[in-house]
Amino acid sequence: TCVFCILTVRRNLLDLSTEEKRRFVNALHQAKVTTHPDIVIATRRREEIFGPDGNTPQFENITIYNYFVWSHYYSVRKTFLGAGQQSFGGVDFSHEGPAFVTWHRYHLLQLERDMQNMLQDPTFGLPYWNFATGQNTCDICSDDLMGARSNFDISLISQNSIFSQWRVLCENVEDYETLGTICNSTEGGPIRRNPAGNVARPMVQRLPEPEDVAQCLEVGVFDTPPFYSNSTDSFRNTVEGYSDPSGKYDPAVRSLHNLAHLFLNGTGGQTHLSPNDPIFVLLHTFTDAVFDEWLRRYSADISTYPLENAPIGHNRQYNMVPFWPPVSNNEMFVTAPENLGYSYEVEWPGRALRVTEMITIAIVTALVLVAIIFAAAACIVRVKKNKDELHQPLLTDQYQHYSDDYDGIPTPSQSVV
Repeated sequence: TCVFCILTVRRNLLDLSTEEKRRFVNALHQAKVTTHPDIVIATRRREEIFGPDGNTPQFENITIYNYFVWSHYYSVRKTFLGAGQQSFGGVDFSHEGPAFVTWHRYHLLQLERDMQNMLQDPTFGLPYWNFATGQNTCDICSDDLMGARSNFDISLISQNSIFSQWRVLCENVEDYETLGTICNSTEGGPIRRNPAGNVARPMVQRLPEPEDVAQCLEVGVFDTPPFYSNSTDSFRNTVEGYSDPSGKYDPAVRSLHNLAHLFLNGTGGQTHLSPNDPIFVLLHTFTDAVFDEWLRRYSADISTYPLENAPIGHNRQYNMVPFWPPVSNNEMFVTAPENLGYSYEVEWPGRALRVTEMITIAIVTALVLVAIIFAAAACIVRVKKNKDELHQPLLTDQYQHYSDDYDGIPTPSQSVV
């Protein structure tokens, strides 16, 4: 029974102290090499799970971080239809649908809790990378953080970083799809990363702008039919990055979450491999922060999450594959501080004015200025008029005067007009 609640705070990686940064990097590496105390993974499909002899269960131990990688791979893997047949790739439990935000939320929460147990520190929180900088450089890609670029191979991580020692899991995709095998705990080659290095796609050589996040948060509907990667005016599809930041679907656009992945240009840009690059954690904590801010701003309740007609695994009450014990999408569609035990320290950007808004403001400003000038001119004229009236003689030319000859009359008996 929980006696008291500890609220974990997720902060910007760049705002951490030198010691906090070092501790986080070391904790990630510890998770990479520490066997998970509670979970093993299946290495064969259900039909072959008991091995060739029918009596040898096909399971393996796996490290805490590699389980984080494996569970993501499993959620996107193709369905094996049999020897000689092309595997079916139409099922994705964690992308291109409403569960994108809820699946990745639990994915992160599970890693965070596993690392808290590993460190025996219930206050440990995963930091985030605010990738909405509009820059063409990776500001967390330094040797004291997530690893700088190697001087010998621009697609590798510097030898001065602990992450240059990491090896990739689940990279033999062709074998999985043709032989019907499942990714196991065997590691392969090194992490590859070349931020902004994809010269063939200039649109992914620069990170999202701060304004993109502000616009995304103005999309007030969580998701819209067909609840897929071509949904328009959908917050979920916008933050996932298949729509323009304003919410309008455009097949040529990759923004926010998707753009940040593609910007990394390497292991982190391939869906089935991306969690192998530890930047994945930081990229997704920021994406989750945007989601949590949206929930807070719109006081969204579960009724806004589609109950049906979403892709398989994405409906409201569906369990999220492959997590165990089972957890459903609706359990993650809640504000984090009140329900999940963590919060974010984020300063959200304001939205820049649109062209039409700037024109409207300019017109209104000009009209107000003209009105002020007109009022000032009228006031000056009125003051001048009043001043002139004060200096007028008591009798003007319009009135009759006494005769000029009056003083020449010796003894006038009457006035002469």
